Amino acid sequence: MDLKSIADFLFEVGMLKRTPRSGFQFLGTGKETVAEHSLRTAVIGYVLSQMSGNISTERVVLMCLFHDLVEARTGDLNYVNKLYVKADERAAVRDMTANLPFGEEIRVLTEEFDSCSSTEAQIANDADQLEIILQLKELGDLGNRYAADWITTAIKRLRTDDGKRLARSILNTNFAAWWFKEKGDEWWVHAGREDKSEK
Repeated sequence: MDLKSIADFLFEVGMLKRTPRSGFQFLGTGKETVAEHSLRTAVIGYVLSQMSGNISTERVVLMCLFHDLVEARTGDLNYVNKLYVKADERAAVRDMTANLPFGEEIRVLTEEFDSCSSTEAQIANDADQLEIILQLKELGDLGNRYAADWITTAIKRLRTDDGKRLARSILNTNFAAWWFKEKGDEWWVHAGREDKSEK
C-alpha cells in the first residue's frame, strides 16, 4: 500500500477547510467552507437514510462526504461562475484518487452522486440541498432578505418525499429555538451564577 499517496490525499482533503463556498458573496452575508458544508451534508444524509429505511446508509453518507471533494482542486464555482467557467471535475477526482487503493470507490461514489442514478444518490443530493436550506434559513432568521428567494429555488431541487417533508419542518423552525428550549425566565436571569442560598 502506497502510504505516501494516502498522506498526500489527506493533506489535499485539508484544502476543503480553506476553500470558501463562493455563493455567499452574492447573498451578501454568511460564509462557509466546503468542509463545513460537507460535514453537515453527511449528517443530513445519515438522518434522511434513517427516515427512508431499506437503503445503504453507508453509501449515502460516503456520497455526501465526497460530493464536493473535487473542489480541493477546482474551488467552489457558484452559478454565475459556471456561466463562464467549466471545471473538469471528472478529471480532477480521477487525478486526486489515481494512486489510492480505494480511489475507484471514491470515483464511483462521486459519479453516482452526480448522475442521481440510485435512490441513495437522490437522498445524498437532497442532503446537499437541505444543508443549503438550513444555512439560508439561519441567515434569513438573522435578517437577510434575499435568503427566502434562494430557499425557494433550493426546495425545487429536492427529489424525495422525506427531503421535502424535512425542508418544511426546517422552514417552520427558528434556527435558534433548539438552545432556548426548556429555559424559562429564571434560567436566563440566573444563568452562570452560583446559588447563594445553598451556602
